[in-house]
Amino acid sequence: MSAPTAELGVAAARAAAELADVAPHLVAGYRTALPRAADVVGRRLLGALWREDLADVRTHPPGPGRWHAFDRMEFDRSPAGDPVALLPSSIVDGPGRALAAELTDAVVNLAVAYARREGGAAADTMDGDADPDGRALRAERLAIDGHNLHPCGRTRLGWQVPDLLAHDLEADQTAVAFVAVRRHLAVGDDLGAVLADAYPDLPAPPPGYRLQPVHAWQLDAVLRDRYADLLADGDLRPLATRLPAAPTAALRTLLLPPGVDGHRRYLKLSLDIQVTSTRRTISVASTRNGPALSSLLPGLVARHPEGARVLVLPEYAGAAVPVGPGRDRDMAAIVRAGLAGRLEPGEVAVPGGALPAVDPRIGCTVIAGLVDRYATERGRADRAGAALDFVEEYARLVLPPVLGLAARYGVGLEAHLQNCLPTFRGGVPHRLVLRDFAGLRLHRQRLAAAGVRLVLWPNSVVATDDADVLRAKVGYTALQAHIGEIVVRLTESHGLDEPAAWRRVRAVVDEAYAGLAAEPAVAAAAAEDHAALTAPRVPHKALVRMRLVGAGDIYWPVDNPLHDGRC
Repeated sequence: MSAPTAELGVAAARAAAELADVAPHLVAGYRTALPRAADVVGRRLLGALWREDLADVRTHPPGPGRWHAFDRMEFDRSPAGDPVALLPSSIVDGPGRALAAELTDAVVNLAVAYARREGGAAADTMDGDADPDGRALRAERLAIDGHNLHPCGRTRLGWQVPDLLAHDLEADQTAVAFVAVRRHLAVGDDLGAVLADAYPDLPAPPPGYRLQPVHAWQLDAVLRDRYADLLADGDLRPLATRLPAAPTAALRTLLLPPGVDGHRRYLKLSLDIQVTSTRRTISVASTRNGPALSSLLPGLVARHPEGARVLVLPEYAGAAVPVGPGRDRDMAAIVRAGLAGRLEPGEVAVPGGALPAVDPRIGCTVIAGLVDRYATERGRADRAGAALDFVEEYARLVLPPVLGLAARYGVGLEAHLQNCLPTFRGGVPHRLVLRDFAGLRLHRQRLAAAGVRLVLWPNSVVATDDADVLRAKVGYTALQAHIGEIVVRLTESHGLDEPAAWRRVRAVVDEAYAGLAAEPAVAAAAAEDHAALTAPRVPHKALVRMRLVGAGDIYWPVDNPLHDGRC
């Protein structure tokens, strides 16, 4: 492996110096972890470059690798000590300058994370827990590499090392701060009142104000400067009160302690740092659409048999403080319900993002451990055969409700691993828990044809008139990023026959659309969706090309294993 470039060397040295000041016990582990972190980021970058046909990676492969469905290439190693060195100079010196900085940041942050987790406690990902949300969080923390496809999964542009130590996924605890906001400045629900029901020790706001929760880092690093005028005028009044909370893999979403009812809640807060491709502030629209969608989705799902296996974690309150252009997203917040009291005896919810992660307690990936349990439960001695059956059962859990919502109502769920918590009983797929609706797509004409009335915030990006946009969202998240990751990991751990697995998935897709074809009102939409999702080429989110352009979703066509004759 070649040596790091000067840019990574400078960033790595700066981080080491910061660690020496605030956490000297991590310095040695951090330095040891840097080559591993660079290799992980480099391999994911190479995979994206291959898939998106960039940088001549296909014509000049950098080394051996394994090809998988949807033009996915898993390279054995990165030949460069710095992922930026894998990019042509024409990209780095031009549209890829920002991407180079993001890759460098990802390497440094991942090395810090590796150093923090060295020797840490393993999560029990298999058994039930009186605190299912806490158990789910422990499982999420196994996914230390971040997003399963994105080379910038550990990018945190805007944070320095002390911020990582205080607020990143490996931190046991961060905090929710509170700002008293004049009532006329706030839009949405009174979140202070909502939270006070569960946490009665929260202070009452002054007359004419209401409490708005904000991330502690956001208050200290963003609001005190950007909102100095409103703070000076008394329109905003920071309070000394802090509510302890635990960061989840989403970073801006925090798990709160148990309330007086014994249940935990999630609080999604604006966080003005860049993670993967996006700055993680929250739009006003998300704070208003989330509760509206949460009221709608459970009823839509429950109309159909597959809905019995779906559980929605509702976003039941949201608010923002829009005080002018450029200052409408910084104090937005959404309250989401947790899992407590909603699971059956013996039912375990596992965050999808944790499934491909290695659990050191069992010495394999979480999904591999679940399949081994599944094999025992189903009486299958053949590991590869058990994995094949598992993929089919898992696809039957995930795909029918997702495909059905899109065809019947025009609801395109963003059903990637990060938004799904499949549940298991003895390793057998049982139910699908859905969370976070900010990234879904809603097809206006299909909603209207189904007689569904949903009032969205004006100019909401989730609304579309283009059925291809709807299908791209569904196909990429549910089939490629979600089911595709399960298949890849089981080929590695269980010798899964990948073409056979995709034939099983295709059968599930065909069966789902056959049922939809029998419903006259949606038969035409179902036929169009089925044809698009089984076409020779399908759109895959172009994670690198998006960074080069710098705005919006961009898709790139990839070969489809669900097409006739390719399985």
